Amino acid sequence: MDTVSLTGKELAAAINADTKQRAAALAESGSAPTLALVVANADPASAWYVNSLRKAAERLGISCDTVDLGADASADEIRSELSTRSADNATDAIMLQTPLPAGVTLDDVSPAIAAAKDVDGVSPLSLGLLATGLDGFVPATSEAVVELLKQHQIPLSGRHVAVVGRSNVVGKPLAQLLLAENATVTVCHSRTTDLPAVTSAADIVVAAAGRIGLVAGDHVGSGAVVIDVGTNEAADGGIVGDVDAESVRGKASALSPVPGGVGPVTTALLMRHVVVAAEKARVV
Repeated sequence: MDTVSLTGKELAAAINADTKQRAAALAESGSAPTLALVVANADPASAWYVNSLRKAAERLGISCDTVDLGADASADEIRSELSTRSADNATDAIMLQTPLPAGVTLDDVSPAIAAAKDVDGVSPLSLGLLATGLDGFVPATSEAVVELLKQHQIPLSGRHVAVVGRSNVVGKPLAQLLLAENATVTVCHSRTTDLPAVTSAADIVVAAAGRIGLVAGDHVGSGAVVIDVGTNEAADGGIVGDVDAESVRGKASALSPVPGGVGPVTTALLMRHVVVAAEKARVV
């Protein structure tokens, strides 16, 4: 079976073109959209992503203010920075990059992000708005998975989707988005009994657990669509996903590559969220 590559570059380019135009309009009318990117780790994969965000913002006319609090930052220090940025009229959007320092969780600090500036949808309020179907910012990675599937004309309504991973930043919000598309969703995790049996029964498998090669050929039914959300550091310093791509190719009907699949769309959607936040702030 030929496995189609579900690249995200074309979709990302279309989103970015719209975002750049809207950012320019905001700059002409007053000031460019501004993103505060708060970092408190020394993780190589995180550093790679932060750098890609800075470059993307620069290309699109968005001001990106990176705040590095250090890998030893306390929950109080992170909350203080997020609260300050939330109250700052010059900051349109806030993103808190993960992972966080040892002993600090998103639940500890994310409530300090104002919902109107929470462009990656990580606060309890943002997640609550998503769960109830109300207007708010959706976690960009989860949104990217759905948009990538739609771009490649892969139907979701009535399909069985297995999501491997239950984090608040990908797995859980993705399940909500898929339910809104009328998919039947199974969320798998570390306590799932016989993971291959569960995932191989699904029409679509989304790997979002943060473990290299977790999903292999025996996890995938013949003709299934596989979306790889993973961004893990490989031994050679490159970025690899959660899917053992070689064992999946020839069995899956389609597979998103890493890099070049979900990643570009995630970044593009996050930048669009920044512009949307700025547009709403200017109206107020």
